[in-house]
Amino acid sequence: MEQDYTIFTEQIKNHTGIDLALYKEGQMKRRLTSLRDKKGYGSFHDYYKAMKENTILLEEFLDRMTINVSEFYRNPSQWDVLETQLLPKLLESKKTVKAWSAACSTGEEPYTLSMILHHSLRKEDYSILATDIDELALKRAKLGYYLERALQEVPEHFKEFYFKKDGIGYKVEGRLKDNITFEKQNLLLDPFKSDLDLIICRNVLIYFTEEAKVQLYKKFSQALRPGGILFVGSTEQIFEPKNYGLQSVATFFYEKMSDK
Repeated sequence: MEQDYTIFTEQIKNHTGIDLALYKEGQMKRRLTSLRDKKGYGSFHDYYKAMKENTILLEEFLDRMTINVSEFYRNPSQWDVLETQLLPKLLESKKTVKAWSAACSTGEEPYTLSMILHHSLRKEDYSILATDIDELALKRAKLGYYLERALQEVPEHFKEFYFKKDGIGYKVEGRLKDNITFEKQNLLLDPFKSDLDLIICRNVLIYFTEEAKVQLYKKFSQALRPGGILFVGSTEQIFEPKNYGLQSVATFFYEKMSDK
């Protein structure tokens, strides 16, 4: 049974570029075994064989693997720190913001950031790259349609200005989409952009091994300009930020230190 899963991880890596060995094995194996059983396959060998022949099965696998759970303004007090304390500091040295929402899931995070930046800056003065490994999640993000419960923390005046009621849910207005570029990306495999002012990567690193986290913290630091900010999730504090050229500036926020 153990060999069946090990061979499966190697096959998935060869087929998709996703290295399951870099995720915490216990969590990932339980999640994928549950999905495999639900689909009616007795082994990972049979499950992988079916996925190769059925792209819908493969997409469902990727969707389960990436755990798309999100909402607008998740942990509102942290977004308030970004908006009221750190964004003004970022704008002291330059008047534009180049931001990246890494592992953006179904889009609530980059749209939240877009509300904050659109409210504070001219449209031409900011850009947001939003990436995820899950193509289904990216399709939903680009569509920009959400049910009421996802908008519970959105300020009422923002809800009225940036969303349009549509049936049982809400559609994101174009003014919120215009400055966001959605792209597929494997965080562990693909290169990062550079000279970024702000990187948001929340509630994702907890699923990676310690070795993978080290690799990602280094890549995030290299992608930031000096003075740029990394915003992480509530269970993802970096215990030795100086090892990555970072320093804590608020809980869950790290600033790229100058090379001087």
